[in-house]
Amino acid sequence: MLEAIRRWRDAGEAVARITVLVAKGSTPREAGAYMLLTQREQVGTIGGGRLEWDCMADARALLTNGDDHLERHIPLGPAINQCCGGAVTVSIERIRNLDDIERQAWKERETLPQLILFGAGHVGRALARSLALLPLRLVWVDARQDEFGPVPPTVEAQVTSDWESTLNAAPAGSGVLVLTQSHTLDALITGAALARNDLRYVGMIGSRTKRKRFESAFRAIDIPQEQIDKLVCPIGDFGVRDKRPEMIAAFVTAEIAARLLEV
Repeated sequence: MLEAIRRWRDAGEAVARITVLVAKGSTPREAGAYMLLTQREQVGTIGGGRLEWDCMADARALLTNGDDHLERHIPLGPAINQCCGGAVTVSIERIRNLDDIERQAWKERETLPQLILFGAGHVGRALARSLALLPLRLVWVDARQDEFGPVPPTVEAQVTSDWESTLNAAPAGSGVLVLTQSHTLDALITGAALARNDLRYVGMIGSRTKRKRFESAFRAIDIPQEQIDKLVCPIGDFGVRDKRPEMIAAFVTAEIAARLLEV
């Protein structure tokens, strides 16, 4: 969303916002959900289907005719060919100051869970692309600048070997995903993450054999067993043995969504 806001502001585009003010019963999205759109593009969603289609048409008409605001109360029933059974009240407004919307988007981003992805190899690159689609703050760390390739716009890439500072700065409740080029480095980062005891997710790429060896090393440095038991390794273990980076990334992304983003 932030990328689109900047692009629209630079291009002088007219922008509208559609916001769900009230959601009663079974509805596609909750109160507070919103989307932004111009005459040609949109970001975000209020739930899709005929509800969203009609509201987008109203918003684009508003941008054309010069109006500033309207509200619609929409029962989600036969009249719009949706059978959710609930009803929503929607606000549609012309945005006069995109700077305010950008500040709001940044503030919303700061409330998202943080995930630190250590490693920019084949699987790391596939994961960065996949994880960038989730509502989280993704920090991607590797000392090898040339390994990153294209960095998704919403991802913060850190070219550094000072992994400790990045890990120590992560807020409580964050997630850590470790897949570096070195088993020694994997062990150091994962051990430090487990020792914190305040992270919601700690995952490390590897086999069950690798996990057993690392568990012994963690016990040797007095990491409690209950901390070690929280380690997710193998990651993305849904019983599918396809080791292509994109397939691994798909399953790990689903795992992250379930374990880190579940509300």
